[in-house]
Amino acid sequence: MPGFLRRHWLLLSLLAGGITLRVLVWLAYEPALLYIDSFRYLGNLDALRPTDLNPLGYTVVLKLLLSFGGLAFVQAVQHLVGVLLALSLYALTLRYTSRTWIGALAAAPVLLDAYQLQIEALVMSEVWFQALLVGVLWALLGRGEPTWGRAALAGVLIGCAVVTRTIGFTLVVPMVVYLVLAGGAWRSRDGWKRIAVRGAAGLLGVAAVLLPYSAYFYSQAGYWGLTGATGNVIFGRTATVADCSKLPEDDPGLRLFCPDEPLDERRGIDYYTHFVYGDPDWPPEGLPDERTKEDLAGQFAKEVILNQPVDFFGSIARDFLKNFDPVKRTHPKDVPVERWHFQVTYPYYDVGSESVERYNAVTYAYDGVLPDADTELASFLRAYQLGGGYTWGPLLAAFAMLGLLGAVGVGKARRSGLRSAAFLATGGGLIILMGAAAFEFSWRYQLPALVLLPLGGALGLAAILGARPETSGVTTGRRTKLDDYPDETDSKAVADFRQRYGNNPLTPLVVVIAAYNEAKGIGAVLREMPTHVGDLPVSTLVVVDGATDDTAEVAHRAGAYVCVADRNRGQGAALRLGYHLAAECGARYIVTTDADGQYDNNEMPLLVKPLLDDTADFVTGSRRLGSYQHDSAIRWLGVRVFSWIASLLTLRRITDTSFGFRAMKAELATSVTLREPQYQSSELLLGVMARGARVLEVPMTMRLRNNGTSKKGRSIKYGANYARVMLWTWVREYVLRGGKRAGRAVRTS
Repeated sequence: MPGFLRRHWLLLSLLAGGITLRVLVWLAYEPALLYIDSFRYLGNLDALRPTDLNPLGYTVVLKLLLSFGGLAFVQAVQHLVGVLLALSLYALTLRYTSRTWIGALAAAPVLLDAYQLQIEALVMSEVWFQALLVGVLWALLGRGEPTWGRAALAGVLIGCAVVTRTIGFTLVVPMVVYLVLAGGAWRSRDGWKRIAVRGAAGLLGVAAVLLPYSAYFYSQAGYWGLTGATGNVIFGRTATVADCSKLPEDDPGLRLFCPDEPLDERRGIDYYTHFVYGDPDWPPEGLPDERTKEDLAGQFAKEVILNQPVDFFGSIARDFLKNFDPVKRTHPKDVPVERWHFQVTYPYYDVGSESVERYNAVTYAYDGVLPDADTELASFLRAYQLGGGYTWGPLLAAFAMLGLLGAVGVGKARRSGLRSAAFLATGGGLIILMGAAAFEFSWRYQLPALVLLPLGGALGLAAILGARPETSGVTTGRRTKLDDYPDETDSKAVADFRQRYGNNPLTPLVVVIAAYNEAKGIGAVLREMPTHVGDLPVSTLVVVDGATDDTAEVAHRAGAYVCVADRNRGQGAALRLGYHLAAECGARYIVTTDADGQYDNNEMPLLVKPLLDDTADFVTGSRRLGSYQHDSAIRWLGVRVFSWIASLLTLRRITDTSFGFRAMKAELATSVTLREPQYQSSELLLGVMARGARVLEVPMTMRLRNNGTSKKGRSIKYGANYARVMLWTWVREYVLRGGKRAGRAVRTS
């Protein structure tokens, strides 16, 4: 626990502040804050009309929440969701970097931004829309390179986001681009097959939500759609810039929709959208022909865009840039920022005649109280908000810039494996801001970016700074478990390998060597490698695990095939990559050995012969059956203790669980679940045995390293971690998956 507190102290400090502020907001406004849209949601709880202005996503959530409590309960749950969003962003960031302060940067805006706090107190859809966006990010980024299943899940979540706020449809673009870029699969022909599968899965996921929803809309409206907000979406924007003289003279209907005011006296988008187009008696002259009001509004907008593209897109760009202003202020003709401020007294927005009575009736019906505000708490919250308690616009721009720089590969980002992840979060945030600006600018519409741009900036910064260098010497710490193969690092390494060597360069017998900073010793190991075992030619595949020396160059000059992982993940990750790459490139049999010269390559025929004779599926050497030199009493003892534990767990005699000179059938190596970046030898052995494979131990020789010092620990802590991996593997394979504990015994010779 003390270690956890030391590591995450910054997040915990921010979390304490964020929770405290949310409690104050919940106490300040009773039972919850209501806005104009709130009454639309509440008024549609029973009918669930898809044809209303707002789509049904939040209405369904609200209906569910109100079945458990009143509006105060809804506000409390939304504050809880806000806290969980921050924690999710922090956890997602730490999957890509060990720097906790970078994760805190991603979480801080959601935790402390006063506009975020205010929107959580409102009966509005924003916080649930944010939750769906974060769900999309976790589906795509949470476990390395996305599979088709996770792509489909992301598509479903985007579909749900669209029926919560239609601007969510813009997320389809960055999702598709990410699915192309992730893992570098686009660099190879086989990679494009994966891209096509997961891309199709993502789009089908979106369609799986939107098609049934649109069908429901059709059943109610008689035409296909997602929301009642259609023709007026762009009408308001085009009405503010339209030059009436450029409209077709032979179409008086379109001219009827052009505002009477001169261009420099036009009012804001909100006015033309809601008070002009939204007026059921407008236009007062009536419609000139059989075209509907919606048809004419759409044709008017199209003509303005075609005739004045610079004016139209320029106005969108200006509104987009407002998101990065240093101060949140009301720009001329825009929606007042005051709508999103904490008020000292309970705020009543104009919802028609007798608005106060309407508020009173709603809150009393759901909570049995009248709307009220605690003046002291509300005053404190307002002072906090107006005093700068929000995400500063230039800081949001800095997040966006860091995300973009990381995405294009600045600094160490090119080899970080984070470029596509930084693009997804940053591109998603920017496209939502741009899409919202196309409709109209409002500080409310900036809020979805609070969960996307800071995350994109954090990932971009982590990419630019690069991974922290591994501690030199002994590696005894616990690393994060590996994602499913292939993760992003695996895919990039495989794509690079295929680009250099082709698709099937390896022989049926492949020796896989994991190497991290072994430039001084690996050359001698490779020079002693036999070229044939019997009639089988031997290929050697060296997987360079994010080395910082010239291991890859030395191995290449010595005649080995070299696969380079762009970051150091551990021997287990490198060997797993080697197993799969060897199998994909033609290997039927795989041998593993170390890069430090501890094993005698001349003994390889003895190791491989049982596989060729089909008397075993997995053959491992044993120093205890053969001979070995050792320089550590702790390691000597550990070999015996772990052999005894493994024998007890599996009810099979095992003399050596960690001998690195092994041979196995390729399909067996790739079928075993391998999640450990370190301490991986027992995971492979127990996984093979749990599958009922024929396992054979043969006597082998083990020498001291030919250079340097071992990267394996000699401490009690190292032994404890090795035992942890062994025990968890046994639980996973034998208890949870029902491994063949009573299967074929380990034989020795």
